[in-house]
Amino acid sequence: MHITNDIKPVTYLKAKAADLLDQINDTHRPMIITQNGEPRAVLQDPKSYEEMQNALGLLKMLAIGEDNIRKGNLRSQETVFQRS
Repeated sequence: MHITNDIKPVTYLKAKAADLLDQINDTHRPMIITQNGEPRAVLQDPKSYEEMQNALGLLKMLAIGEDNIRKGNLRSQETVFQRS
């Protein structure tokens, strides 16, 4: 991956928005947009964004589970699957 190909100034975005959108949807690589030489935004295709959000959700659930284990908030398997 050549990240330098994925950094464009805001003037490029203004002049070639359609081309830029085609590129990020074809490559599924995010594009970093700069303003005055500083990174200001990241453009990403919807599918990659959704996949990233799903992965972050799973990581959050794992972190909550690990925190519960550390705090001793546990139930045995028998208790969880016990029929009432």
